[in-house]
Amino acid sequence: MSIYALGDRVPDIHPDAYVHPDAVVIGAVTLAAGASVWPQAVLRADYGTITVGELTNIQDGSVIHCTATDSTVIGARCVVGHSAHIEGATIGDECLIASGSVVLNRSTVGAGAIVGAGAVIPFGFTVPPRRMALGVPARLREGHEVPVGHMDGNTKMYAANAAYYRKALRKVD
Repeated sequence: MSIYALGDRVPDIHPDAYVHPDAVVIGAVTLAAGASVWPQAVLRADYGTITVGELTNIQDGSVIHCTATDSTVIGARCVVGHSAHIEGATIGDECLIASGSVVLNRSTVGAGAIVGAGAVIPFGFTVPPRRMALGVPARLREGHEVPVGHMDGNTKMYAANAAYYRKALRKVD
C-alpha cells in the first residue's frame, strides 16, 4: 500500500478500513471502520486534515485534498464516485458525490444529498440535506427530495467488495 507519513502527520487507518494497494494516502488522513479507498484514489492531507467516515467508499481516481484552513470531512455511508474531487469541503452522512464531480473549499453538502455526475460545487456553496445539485456551476434541482436510504445498497456492496478484495486480490505479473 502507498500509505505515507509526512513529518509528524501520520495517517490513522482503522483496522477494518480497506486501502487498495494502488491508492495513495498521505499525511493527516483518518479512515473510519469499513471505509474503503480504491485504485488510483489519492487522499493527501499535507496541511489540514481529511476525515472519512464509517462505510464510506472513495472510488477509483478520486482526489481528496485540504488546505491549512479548510479541512475535508466526509461523513459516514457516503459514496464518492469515480474521479471525483473534494477540496476543503464538508460532506454529510449518506451522500453521493457522483463520478467526475468537483466539490470546492468551504462548501457543505448536507446529509443525504446528491452531487450529480460532472457537477461543480463552487466555493462556499451549500447543498441542503436531501437535495440534489446538478450542473456547472451547480444549481439545486427544484421540487426533488432525495429519499432516505438511497445509498444503502451501494455502501453495503462496497463493504462486501472490500472484504472480498482483502481476501482474494493478488498481483499477477
